[in-house]
Amino acid sequence: MSLHADARRALSAWSAPNPDQGVLRLEYLDYLARHEDAMWRTCLPGHLTASALVMEPRAGLVLLTLHPKVGRWLQLGGHCEPADRTLAGAAWREATEESGIDALSLVGGPLRLDRHRVGCGHDGSQAEHLDVQFLALAGDAGPVVAGTESIDLCWFGVDALPEGTDDSVRALVARALAVLG
Repeated sequence: MSLHADARRALSAWSAPNPDQGVLRLEYLDYLARHEDAMWRTCLPGHLTASALVMEPRAGLVLLTLHPKVGRWLQLGGHCEPADRTLAGAAWREATEESGIDALSLVGGPLRLDRHRVGCGHDGSQAEHLDVQFLALAGDAGPVVAGTESIDLCWFGVDALPEGTDDSVRALVARALAVLG
């Protein structure tokens, strides 16, 4: 199965948690139907991306990255790569690469969808990211070191997110807490 087919399968099977997310799900599926290259950063005006909120639920912590292009604290994630077999696998790979935590486990299918514009071209051009967001659990909130794709990487309490945290990240954390009960 191709990554494109896996994305269609995952989004078709996903039960959106509310009507707005249901509309986004249908928009993503329509975009996939119209763009065979929708999984790749070269697809314009946009492409699917995969991200994961890394959480240590016992301590009530989330791991966020201070994104160099956006200048805000965000979940971990990014572009799909040719070696990715599934959308969930792409989210896991991105979270593992960016956090340095090898023992992450994904919880279920997509958690949330978020559509946004970002400069992701090598020339700084804007593209629309149709982000499929997952939940990844870490066994503990050990020390982390920011890599080349981050200005900083830090654990935050779910009720103590940094000032200026994007509404989409707050919604993602709220959704993760609802799923975990």
